[in-house]
Amino acid sequence: MVGPRIRSASESRGFAQSRLLTHWEEIAGSAIAAICRPVEVSYARQGFGATLTLLTTGANAPMLEMQKEQIREKVNATYGYAAISRIHLTQTAPTGFAEGQAQFAPRAPETARAPDPEITARAHDTATGIQNDDLRAALEALAANVFTKNSQNQ
Repeated sequence: MVGPRIRSASESRGFAQSRLLTHWEEIAGSAIAAICRPVEVSYARQGFGATLTLLTTGANAPMLEMQKEQIREKVNATYGYAAISRIHLTQTAPTGFAEGQAQFAPRAPETARAPDPEITARAHDTATGIQNDDLRAALEALAANVFTKNSQNQ
């Protein structure tokens, strides 16, 4: 029921495939989707390929600038051919676009869990023999982080 409305709204912004809008996180990846959104695809009068405009915040623009080529490849893989030849980043709200406020939700903080007693004991054993209290505490914390990371990867 909603498909035709989404298609007509997206086509008015130059999106030949509404999938680029509706599945942006799958196409670009969750890290990139968290900091930008596609807002327009514009086609040049002469020349090949279109320009994809991405909306982002000022702090994220330099990071996206370095990833333009990877984003372009992912988007073109969605289209099935080299539809996009350029990516333009904008930090301003496009006129009349519902999501133009550029407020991207930050990642939800992970809830702190009680440390595993086994990992704490291994970390304590690792730092045994260090005379300096501050250094021993820092090494215990480092060892606990490494042991926790290794246990999560298994």
